[in-house]
Amino acid sequence: MLRDRDEAGRLLAERLGVYRRDPQALVLALPRGGVVVGAAISAALQLPLDVFLVRKLGAPGNPEYALGAVTETGTVYLNPEAREVLVRSAAPGDYLDRTIQAEQEEIVRRQVLYRSGKPLPDLSGRTVLLVDDGIATGATFLASIQALRSVGVKRLVAAIPVGPPETLREVGKLVDELVRLLAPEPFFAVGTRYENFIQVEDAQVLACLQRAAGASS
Repeated sequence: MLRDRDEAGRLLAERLGVYRRDPQALVLALPRGGVVVGAAISAALQLPLDVFLVRKLGAPGNPEYALGAVTETGTVYLNPEAREVLVRSAAPGDYLDRTIQAEQEEIVRRQVLYRSGKPLPDLSGRTVLLVDDGIATGATFLASIQALRSVGVKRLVAAIPVGPPETLREVGKLVDELVRLLAPEPFFAVGTRYENFIQVEDAQVLACLQRAAGASS
């Protein structure tokens, strides 16, 4: 059991010590919860911190179930069963397109809020520590991997506190290194493995990013 996201980040950092002060490495965290984890890793390893913006594509009638995800680079990832779910739900033919558009608008909002509208830094040839506070279906994380591979990242390291074994194995096949803390089976939900898993708000994300920027300046 993990106490909170900050502890998760510090425990992951202990296993990522080889990247400490690496001039080619940076931490990319998935908002919102992943930024708290990423901030702890960034502080411990003295690495820059930024966000990677990705949004889940929720299923019709059940937005918590991920059909896939869309990223700030425009990558759209769909789970293998996404089309079947859409057919079974009798969703309107334009449901997926409308959902993608809505989530892209939220990505733009967050880009303005978190980065003052600036794009991702140039990641070609860099080592990226990709961080979230946990994964379930893995849709947002898998979409992020796909997107980061397309922009020329040299080495991609997945840092994940908790997730189901099957999804972690899938992630592990797609990255250069996987560092994880817990892989419970059966798996119920990410939050069940944290003592404190309160929702992270935009203000906390901004505070994490500002602290990291101050530490690296």
